[in-house]
Amino acid sequence: MKRFVLINAQGEPLDSAEPGQMGGHRRSRIYGRLDCPAALRAIARGGYVAHRVFFADETTARAAGYRPCAVCLPLAYREWKKASSLRLGQLKNLLNSHQSGLVLHR
Repeated sequence: MKRFVLINAQGEPLDSAEPGQMGGHRRSRIYGRLDCPAALRAIARGGYVAHRVFFADETTARAAGYRPCAVCLPLAYREWKKASSLRLGQLKNLLNSHQSGLVLHR
């Protein structure tokens, strides 16, 4: 029986009897469909394959810290981008609100 190595929600390898439904790139931390045109072009060039990972599903890929591909998952990417921008804005506001009481020592 063929076995597959998938990445789990903690980002660790997991032995599976089922193939992954999503592919990803370990270095860029992007996931997408297995038939993604951008990924297939990168695979054809040869360098991408060494960093390729697989996930059981989209939920697992996100939990492992990967973001959606803008090419093959444009709606999920836009949602991710919007949520990331909101979180960044909230963090900036939090930092700005705490700076007034911050004393720097030389």
